[in-house]
Amino acid sequence: MASRIPKVELPAEMAEALVEQLGSVPEPVEVAFNNPAVATSNLEFSGKVAAWDQVDEGLKTFSHMAVAAQVGCSWCLDINYFAALNQNLDLDKASQVPNWRDCDAFTPLEREVMEYAEAMTNTPPTVTDELSASLLKQLGPAGLVELTVFIGFANLSTRVNTAHGITSQGYSEACQIPLATKPPRASDAA
Repeated sequence: MASRIPKVELPAEMAEALVEQLGSVPEPVEVAFNNPAVATSNLEFSGKVAAWDQVDEGLKTFSHMAVAAQVGCSWCLDINYFAALNQNLDLDKASQVPNWRDCDAFTPLEREVMEYAEAMTNTPPTVTDELSASLLKQLGPAGLVELTVFIGFANLSTRVNTAHGITSQGYSEACQIPLATKPPRASDAA
């Protein structure tokens, strides 16, 4: 599927930096640059989000992937498989995030983080006091605040990419992980 909004050419220096960092210019950036102020603000916030350090990067990557699987953002799954490779995460495990409930490879904390990500993504959100209390005990207040805002940012990214019609760009090919899909829920079949 082609994006619903045309891509625009980025400033040369920015395009070169993105190619150096990622191997290609991310399509969401090319689309967002139809409005440079929005694109620049999003990139700046994205950079700040990436610098947060109270929660393990792997937990945050898995949480973003859980959001992406639930929303249906193949681009976010794609780039997060690439992130998993660069973070030296277990790639077999990363490939199973869309099916985490049926996979025994994940630790109890990873499972709770993905459950929290899905609960935050539900409309309306279905976060429980018990789940929050468990994560608060394990991550501490600063960690739970960071994880919550990170998952909120993942929801922003996945929903914008999906609304713009942006799909997988092939980043996961670097780590040779086939893009997994989340099995349909019983409520989807009805």
